[in-house]
Amino acid sequence: MTVLTNTFGVGPETNLTRAIGIREDLTDVIYNISPTETPVMANIGRTKATTTLHEWQTDSLRTAASNAQVEGDDYDSRGYNVADGSGVEALTPTTRLGNSTQISAKTIIVSGTHESTLKAGRKSEVAYQVAKVGKELKRDMEFDLSQDNEQVVSTGSTAPRARGIEHWIDTNRSQGTSYSFSNATTGITDGTQRNLTESMLKEAINEAWVTGGDPECIIAGPVNKQNISSQFSGIATLYRDASGMKPATIIGASDIYVSDFGELKIIPSRFNRDRTLLVLQKDMWAVAYLRPFKMWELAKTGDAEKRLMLTEWTVESRNEGASAKVADLNTSIL
Repeated sequence: MTVLTNTFGVGPETNLTRAIGIREDLTDVIYNISPTETPVMANIGRTKATTTLHEWQTDSLRTAASNAQVEGDDYDSRGYNVADGSGVEALTPTTRLGNSTQISAKTIIVSGTHESTLKAGRKSEVAYQVAKVGKELKRDMEFDLSQDNEQVVSTGSTAPRARGIEHWIDTNRSQGTSYSFSNATTGITDGTQRNLTESMLKEAINEAWVTGGDPECIIAGPVNKQNISSQFSGIATLYRDASGMKPATIIGASDIYVSDFGELKIIPSRFNRDRTLLVLQKDMWAVAYLRPFKMWELAKTGDAEKRLMLTEWTVESRNEGASAKVADLNTSIL
């Protein structure tokens, strides 16, 4: 339909005279769907570091063996058996381990003019951005601590970096061909990818338990979280009948894996590598903070507000043999 000439309104149509002074319709809410969950940090411990090389010790018991002694055996001052001359078994010293602390930081700068304007969705741009970068910093930490990052010792020109959980786990692992690992400061060479199977997970859990661990959770990327639900045979039925007036429910996901060595919670993660399942005993891992999260006002050098948020932290692997990993998995839905 043709708009009559000189019609007064707000639209862009031909012949329409546009009104001035129409207020904008901007809601006072800012919608942000970026996830803020940090499942690994939420499930492991927290401790304190006191220097840039955070160290701790691990130990293990000697292998169990038959131990039968004659009644009334006598031992001399040296600990030798008087009857047969057997001596004291050699003791094994503890193992000393360490990890570099890593500095993670975010900065913001907001002009004085913008901070003074009337804004939708927030009163202060500085306060809004500080809250936002705090969440971003936690996500960055979650990403780094769960990765296969090797330890980097600072050389002045190189930033120090903490060794990630995936890199720490070496005693109990399932991997593809060509996988290789040398030491704490050398990167992992990924192997040939393969489809996730339940037998791979069972093997990893078994190895961790036999080593002495008590794994409690499985950290899985989105693809292999779905593959666990769809491919493992343990889900007896995918459908549950409705009762009364309640709607029928389709059960298509598994959240608990019941192994021969206990129940493990299956936790999806957006930040660890989708090609690797982490099987963790939670109390054998911690984030050690040299400097907890803190925000500083930076020196004012012009017409702007500047802030720095920073933390210095590392991964404490209290005994990686209590955990396991299934590496080199395909990252497509099976």
